[in-house]
Order: sequence, then C-alpha cells, then structure tokens
Amino acid sequence: MVIVLFGKPGAGKGTQAPLLAEQLGVPTLATGDVLRAAVREGTPLGLEAKAAMHRGDLVPDAVILGIMKETLAKPAYARGVILDG
Repeated sequence: MVIVLFGKPGAGKGTQAPLLAEQLGVPTLATGDVLRAAVREGTPLGLEAKAAMHRGDLVPDAVILGIMKETLAKPAYARGVILDG
C-alpha cells in the first residue's frame, strides 16, 4: 500500500502523515528528506541532484524518481508507506 498526500505548503500533509502512518502501521517518507539524505550520503543520484541544486536548477524528475525508487526498495517500506510531499 502506498498513500500519497498532495497539497500546497501548509495544507496539513506533514500533520496528517504521521497520524495515518500510526493507524496503518506503515512508515512515512518525505520526498525532501529522501533527496537531502541521498545528497548527504553521496550516492550517484545524490551527486547528480547536488550538482543541479548547486547550479540553482530544479532536480530532474528522473533523478528524483531514481532516488525514490532506491529508497522504496528498502525493507522498511515493504508493507507500505505514506508519501508526504
């Protein structure tokens, strides 16, 4: 099960995600946190993201999707996840 919370900043995604996660027994995952972790860890995709951010560009969709795919493949997310952001 994957639940994706969409909404503008301040809409309550970050408030609702942990409440849903607790009720459903699955973790939450914020895309911004995943991106920052990949950059901090120096993964190949994280380095691509860092280069784009350093130039002031948006991180390409392919890079974000690759980082998310790598993260969601981890055992912690096997039962499901709430995506926040």
